[in-house]
Amino acid sequence: MKPRALIAGAGIGGLTAAIALARAGYEAAVFERADVLEEIGAGIQVTPNASRALGHLGALEAVEQSALAPSAIRIFRGRDGAELSRLPLDAQRRWGAPYLVLQRAALQRALVETAAREPSISLTLGVEVGGFSDDGSGVTLGLKRGLLRLAERGDLLIGADGLRSIVRERLGLGKHDEPRFSNRVAFRATIDAGAAPIRARERDVSLHLGPKAHLVHYPVAGGALVNIVAVIESDWRAAAGDQPWDGEADRAALARAFARWSREARALIEAAQNWRAWPLHNRPPISAMARGRVALLGDAAHPMLPFLAQGAAQAIEDADILAECLSATSDVADGLAAYSRHRAPRAARMQKASEDQTQLYHVSGLPAAARDIGMRAMGPERLLRRYDWIYGG
Repeated sequence: MKPRALIAGAGIGGLTAAIALARAGYEAAVFERADVLEEIGAGIQVTPNASRALGHLGALEAVEQSALAPSAIRIFRGRDGAELSRLPLDAQRRWGAPYLVLQRAALQRALVETAAREPSISLTLGVEVGGFSDDGSGVTLGLKRGLLRLAERGDLLIGADGLRSIVRERLGLGKHDEPRFSNRVAFRATIDAGAAPIRARERDVSLHLGPKAHLVHYPVAGGALVNIVAVIESDWRAAAGDQPWDGEADRAALARAFARWSREARALIEAAQNWRAWPLHNRPPISAMARGRVALLGDAAHPMLPFLAQGAAQAIEDADILAECLSATSDVADGLAAYSRHRAPRAARMQKASEDQTQLYHVSGLPAAARDIGMRAMGPERLLRRYDWIYGG
């Protein structure tokens, strides 16, 4: 009889974990509180460390069908559009795996379709995690569906239930480190490529840097659309906590943040009509991602600011290493302990690096001038080396 893994959450991390565990010989039962799986957001960057893991899990081919491989990362100065650096992305040669961009919905759809082909994976929607107990021989997961109370039994539990993880809280890892609003808000939108400035239609990931704000854009949907992410510093947050909200009412704040930027940057922002906005949160790194037969994965373990495009990538890495560690032993608790030892230090480093990147992106005055001069002096090769520890896995 196959060991059974219970997974709380059917986001990118939870679905990838289910695929990984099924390939490792587990029955994977996924439980999701949403009634329908729908990925909100715009685009996503699947960096080589993530695409390598997806390849290990047999999911990369499905993802590549909806993805583009950008030719370069281009960095611009926000106020006048001057190019500071162009980093060519020969990702397969340098890191052994592709660098991809696509719509978040397309990534989730590819994972759902891959999971659906695995007879060992089941998905239950419309149920909330109420709690769990680990008695040393297995885990009992309490679930709620309206007034109905349910219980599921498994050999282990994976908490992939996001920033405000119930599993993390019940493990005792979330009581004293509540999610913190970073005083930054990310506005996301997609526009038809024909409505975008010419440079925004190119097959690159473009990054524009300026005081207290930055702008990222790249093509998705086969180049038919351009994905835009505009991050501004703000002390304002939605009443819904970490949930996205309609950013249209705050378009004035967005316009003010980019008022002194280049004409091209302003034209790109003005072309987007349907913004969604996310208040960006983080939590302090934790030294352990597992306890007994229960482990955390993705944002439940290491939520991070999106300035290195590593939130989903780290969840995918988690899933790959989780399956590898559990495959190496017949003792579940030992396997989860090994997973924690492998993942916690790297995730903590990534969280810190993502937060530190904000200072590089959002500085002004003399520090910004020094940054720009430094980027040009370093050249593409030396700048790319700064990503080797991330993309090389």
